[in-house]
Amino acid sequence: MVVSPPIRHRFMLFRVFVCACIVAACVGASGHAEAPVQVAAGVPQFEVDPDWPQPLPNNWVLGPVSGIGVDASDHIVLVQRNESDSVKKAGGVPAPHVVEFDPAGKVVRAWGGPGAGYTWMEQVHGLTIDHKDRVWISGNGDRDAHLLVFTRTGQLIRQIGTPGNRNGSNDTQNLGAATQMRVDPPAGDVFVSDGEQNRNHRVIVLDAETGAYKRHWGAYGARPDDSAVVARVDPTGPAPKQFGSAVHCLRLGPDNLVYACDRSNNRFQVFRKDGTFVREVFVARDTAGAGSVWDVAFSGDGAFMYVADGTNAKVWILRRDTYEVVGSFGGSGSAPGQFATSLHDIMVDSHGNLYTGEAAAAGRIQKFRLKK
Repeated sequence: MVVSPPIRHRFMLFRVFVCACIVAACVGASGHAEAPVQVAAGVPQFEVDPDWPQPLPNNWVLGPVSGIGVDASDHIVLVQRNESDSVKKAGGVPAPHVVEFDPAGKVVRAWGGPGAGYTWMEQVHGLTIDHKDRVWISGNGDRDAHLLVFTRTGQLIRQIGTPGNRNGSNDTQNLGAATQMRVDPPAGDVFVSDGEQNRNHRVIVLDAETGAYKRHWGAYGARPDDSAVVARVDPTGPAPKQFGSAVHCLRLGPDNLVYACDRSNNRFQVFRKDGTFVREVFVARDTAGAGSVWDVAFSGDGAFMYVADGTNAKVWILRRDTYEVVGSFGGSGSAPGQFATSLHDIMVDSHGNLYTGEAAAAGRIQKFRLKK
């Protein structure tokens, strides 16, 4: 049912090899993706670029990186939490919330923060750049019940929703700690994963030009019920009927479907754009803590899917047609190619290179070059 109306470290190049092809299980309509055990032919392989980005100017320090966008020229734009205690401990000057890099990793623009005519996020979360070069930002702070839309230089275009007015998953006027936004140009819609911190538990669709409500749905395409959300589900038991505490990402796939991350339940669900449920896929289903499915992205040819797993500190690689896990890379650590804190977000540029953002105690963005 659909409801309508960091600075650079100089190390020897650390090569990241994809592990796996033979998997414990293939993923079906309600599958369970397990860890791979051998290297697969034809699976994308990556190597970290330890010299990307270039040193930040002005003695800037990044906080937790919670969102990454890419534009048509392969400029990478991140949003980060510069008020974090980790920034203060690192010394230096907190970088602005929004930082833009050119393809070589040089900072070319930075902006963000409170301004006239809008309320800045209590805690920033997601960022996306749409086909009209607009920058969309969400927040998951206590009062973040809205979205902000800016020009590339940080001039306000629109605020959608009213800060502090959170009224649950069936509210058509406000958000509830929204995590990510994706604009669908043909329909003029913006799809939003809403939200985190066990607030809203849904996907909501708005008019991308006006912010007007169009439709929303919860897990399995049904009407969301906040009172029925289970805090933690037994991985050996039945799949939960509601999204969990964090509908943590959303992506429009190359197959014209909507992918929504249900982080705490270790799964993503796939929908048609009208909210019709298609299937669900579990990844590292036994993962405890915050869960395994933090963000998803797709290879340039659409053949593969990447899943950011912040708890297990790795990127899983799946075949998009079968959702079979065929590889992974990463691991816990502070060296280039590893993830020292929560692997929070991923993005792919037009050349197939992959960018990752870490968003726990300290912030870092890394570039992983696609090996040709």
